[in-house]
Amino acid sequence: MAQALNEDAKLDAFWLDAKPLPFLGDGDELLINLSEGRKKLNDLDSNGANGLAALDNALALPQLRGLLIGICETSTFLRDLMAKDPQRLSHILSQRPDQRIADLASSAVTEKMSNEGEIKRHLRLIKQDASLTIALADLSGLWSVKQVTNALTTIADATLRGAFRFSLQEHDRRGKISLPYPDDPERDCGYFALAMGKHGAGELNYSSDIDLIIIYDGDNSCCSDKWEMSATFVRMTKLIVKIMQDRTADGYVFRTDLRLRPDPGATPPAVSVLAALQYYESMGQNWERAALIKARPCAGDIAAGDNFLTEIVPFIWRKYFDFAALADVHSIKRQINAHKGHGTIAIKGHNVKLGRGGIREIEFFVQTQQLIAGGRNPALRGRETIPMLSELVELTWIEPIARDELTQAYEFLRKVEHRIQMQRDEQSHLLPQSDEGVAEIGRMMGYADDMQFKSDLRGWLECVQGHYVELFKEEQELGAETGGNLVFTGEDDDPETLETLGRMGFTTPTEVTKAIRSWHFGRYPATRSTKARERLTEFTPDLLKALGNTDNPDAAFISFNAFLSALPSGVQVFSLLRNNPQLLEILAIVLGASPRLAKTVARRPRVIDALLDPAFFGNMLERDALNTQLERMLQEASCYEEALDGARIFGQEQLFLIGVRILMGSISASQAGAAYAMLAGVIVRHMLAFSQLELERRHGKIPGGQVAVIAMGKLGGREMTAGSDLDLMLLYDHDKDVTMSDGDKPLAPTTYYARLTQRLITALSAPTAEGDLYEVDFRLRPSGNSGPLATSLTSFKNYHAKDAWTWEHMAMTRSRIVAGDADFSAVVRAEIVSILSAERDKEKIRTDIADMRGRLQKEKRTTDIWNIKQIPGGLVDAEFIAQGLQLIHAYKHPKILHANTAQALQLCVEEGLIEVGDAEILLPAIRLYHDMTQIVRVCLSEGFQPDATAKALRDVVVRASYEPDMARLEARLIEYQDAVRGCFERLMAPIPK
Repeated sequence: MAQALNEDAKLDAFWLDAKPLPFLGDGDELLINLSEGRKKLNDLDSNGANGLAALDNALALPQLRGLLIGICETSTFLRDLMAKDPQRLSHILSQRPDQRIADLASSAVTEKMSNEGEIKRHLRLIKQDASLTIALADLSGLWSVKQVTNALTTIADATLRGAFRFSLQEHDRRGKISLPYPDDPERDCGYFALAMGKHGAGELNYSSDIDLIIIYDGDNSCCSDKWEMSATFVRMTKLIVKIMQDRTADGYVFRTDLRLRPDPGATPPAVSVLAALQYYESMGQNWERAALIKARPCAGDIAAGDNFLTEIVPFIWRKYFDFAALADVHSIKRQINAHKGHGTIAIKGHNVKLGRGGIREIEFFVQTQQLIAGGRNPALRGRETIPMLSELVELTWIEPIARDELTQAYEFLRKVEHRIQMQRDEQSHLLPQSDEGVAEIGRMMGYADDMQFKSDLRGWLECVQGHYVELFKEEQELGAETGGNLVFTGEDDDPETLETLGRMGFTTPTEVTKAIRSWHFGRYPATRSTKARERLTEFTPDLLKALGNTDNPDAAFISFNAFLSALPSGVQVFSLLRNNPQLLEILAIVLGASPRLAKTVARRPRVIDALLDPAFFGNMLERDALNTQLERMLQEASCYEEALDGARIFGQEQLFLIGVRILMGSISASQAGAAYAMLAGVIVRHMLAFSQLELERRHGKIPGGQVAVIAMGKLGGREMTAGSDLDLMLLYDHDKDVTMSDGDKPLAPTTYYARLTQRLITALSAPTAEGDLYEVDFRLRPSGNSGPLATSLTSFKNYHAKDAWTWEHMAMTRSRIVAGDADFSAVVRAEIVSILSAERDKEKIRTDIADMRGRLQKEKRTTDIWNIKQIPGGLVDAEFIAQGLQLIHAYKHPKILHANTAQALQLCVEEGLIEVGDAEILLPAIRLYHDMTQIVRVCLSEGFQPDATAKALRDVVVRASYEPDMARLEARLIEYQDAVRGCFERLMAPIPK
């Protein structure tokens, strides 16, 4: 090994030009007031003279003694390396560092080890030696930045090759693989490592980890068993990583990161050539193109690695000017203040790599332009940063002054970065938070005056920032109002991005970054195309801002993620959201405040298209417009099933639009109830017509046959909410002498209309590939479930004349004909009015209604004031009052017959059937009940619990009530519920105990 040098070796002349480092003691009086570093150096010097000839000579020279004192004073890591083995330090000083690095690299590759423990120790001692050698050459000012980074890369390559060779030979010995050349195991093994990032470019920093992509050639490798091939190469890779990064008593070699491989969350540590090529061809991202610029085969089968890189040239280097991808690449590194070009750079705690004006901005200044123009200019395909700056000047992409200033800044910042890492061998890029800590870095840079160091550092950071801003001055500001990073590339979480997300209101920022990275890895159908991912990148900052403005950003983000996962494609939607901030804002409100609508968006993402209709921002759709839209969709259907699908698409979109309008406060509760009912009525009419046509194709028509569909309950009263079902009844009539239909397969009228009713139920409620529409209930027909599905007009008349219960006549007060033959519908309506206008026993009606309310109250017992329907004094009480008054007084006051509860109560007031005091209770109460019910139903599938509900939803509920806050609203609800119960007992009868 290179360390075993002649013990009488003298100080190499190379070190005579070393520069001392400033230190806290008096530089002129080395024996007075020396710092702790000097004391440590004295201890080191007393360890003995064997093999320390070069060290003795170094200590006799003031510049080398000053260098070593400065190192001991500022770097615990280097001080410990020197103190641990002073003989090694003496040997380093007796040899030129370039030769020593070459010897160490050769030893890492050529010396054979018998077991895992030996190879680990061997490579770790090499790394220790190299770390001290390179640090001394750097801190002494004798090596340039390029020499330092190249040496670090040489050692990384060599130690990795040593680990590769050991793993290959070990698995060959076990019979898991068969090496073509056992004594040269890497040759033609079909298994290789690509060095990525700074490693690939030969620009490793002092404490850098190494980013690798490990690949094997499934068609031409040293493993012939295709069933075990993947598992074998994974085991080999895991052994290599273990050798490189396990911490032992001798430390580690290099931290090894395999997360730059294709889709690391879904692929093993070693991937096949075929899998990698397929990934890059179909789902490769622009940031991966940028990363692969620096890719270089560094260990294993180098020829196979070169062949692979040749294969993916078209992915990395597109043949056209790729301005479309510029924003996507830019997103890898964006900072608000850097982009705006203003704000002060704080030196303490500044990140010299990722911070404003840092090394990453220089790298991306180069890489973005490489990606844009490298397809047409092969000269721009180089891996190293500084040479590419010169090429950009040659091709007139940048001015010489930009090259010169960025080159100097790069070298200065890389030196600062190395000194930060040399202190404790930590992969850190952060300057210390204290003045003294910054001054220590300054002394390692050769500055005796810490203020001058700070001034120079700030100058270079601002210089870089200026050039970076100038390059992207035409780009739209991404994340401009976030106040920090929004970086979602690779697999590492950017700490500043997590802080930014935290400031935006996300309590689980790591989950947000994890999800966004999965978008960029094409895990969802909507993000599998390059263009879709570029569009997604462009509007992600605006999306996060919009979601962050909701009361529960995390829940809103989860809902958006579900929506995104369900999208079949993304380019159009992403482009629309990016270019339509109002639409994005609406979507964020929906996701943040309405779990019910958010689920709709997630399950049926196509409903978002409905928000793009300009009519959405205008007035509510009219019945004629709804008829026209649905008719057009049904005409395009080629079969019954397609018609059902079309009706569901139409219905879901319109239900969603009404819900969003309610949520945004653009329509009132009464308007919403009418809108839901109008939509349901349109759908019922078209589905009835379609069901009739289907029935007639097989069974013909019933001569003289006519039908009418009666809506009852909330549909009849135009009080529907987002979750309402449809209470329906189908009546029919036909010529008296008809016994069968006139089709090829004739049916008796009762069977015929029963089948028509069943088809209508199926058309309205059966789930299809496009989901469902409504729950349908026919239990309010005469005789309920025990009677036929369809009812003849004659049976209807007879039943209500002789057998109907009071509750059935109550239900009839909310009836309304929504579909059927016009003439027959008029006859049915007249019959309903006749039934409701019959004179009745007033006290019996009141007693029956009170008894019915009492039974319901016991069955659905509740004290929850937000169970607005069933709570004593709630919606049911108000509805029963309206229904009871109509049954009692309609024979004298037919004007009060109205299917809508609020309208019926108002008409009773106008007819003098309700006293002013009761009217002042009932009318405001019914409006409030409907307002609250509409909001809660559109937002939630279950009950409303204010304390367990997002603030955004609570705010929507309070706003709809016109009360100042939730406490006042709840007090008002309690007040109304008590008062309405009092009205019920005065106008109907006391509830039986």
